[in-house]
Amino acid sequence: MVVVDGTSTGPGEWNESSISQLLRTAVWQLLVGGGVVATVVGLITLIWPRATLIVVGVLFGVYLLAYGVTQLVGAFAPHAPVSLRAVLVLSGTLSMLLGLMCFRSVTQSLLLLAFWIGFSWLLRGISLTTAAVAGPAGPARTWSLFVGVLSVLAGITVVVWPFPSIASLTVVSGIWLLVIGVAEVIHGLQVRRHIITSAA
Repeated sequence: MVVVDGTSTGPGEWNESSISQLLRTAVWQLLVGGGVVATVVGLITLIWPRATLIVVGVLFGVYLLAYGVTQLVGAFAPHAPVSLRAVLVLSGTLSMLLGLMCFRSVTQSLLLLAFWIGFSWLLRGISLTTAAVAGPAGPARTWSLFVGVLSVLAGITVVVWPFPSIASLTVVSGIWLLVIGVAEVIHGLQVRRHIITSAA
């Protein structure tokens, strides 16, 4: 038996409604989880600003993988506009690939690491902003737009900023991660409130 938001579904009783509800629940949980991951990674990078390039690459790789998962799940959520599903799938897939690159390809290049981080934020910012603007009545639309704009600004900052050292990259990126992480948690809670309200 599977319980989804207080309702039980026995073996063999899965239907479109229960799957839809499960996806709705997964979306806000992953948004909050992704925000927590971003906040934790941001705190670690600020507390440990002189970490090695390998350590920073791994930390951001974990963050990008977590975000990629949230994008892929969000693409199949009931509230996602059909026209934007492909954008979310593309964004999630590329974010996961960039995360894997952070594990392997950037251990010898500060510039490359900054580019991967900045590009991933630009990508997710554009997808979130597009979803918020094009979506007719998406949940927590204002917060989605806010997080999208924040991500675009973070991406531009990291790509354009001439980082002289790994310490400066981690401090700037850590601050942005904290801001984005908190905004993502609030966004996830807003989505949860919308789901509860619409189900009432």
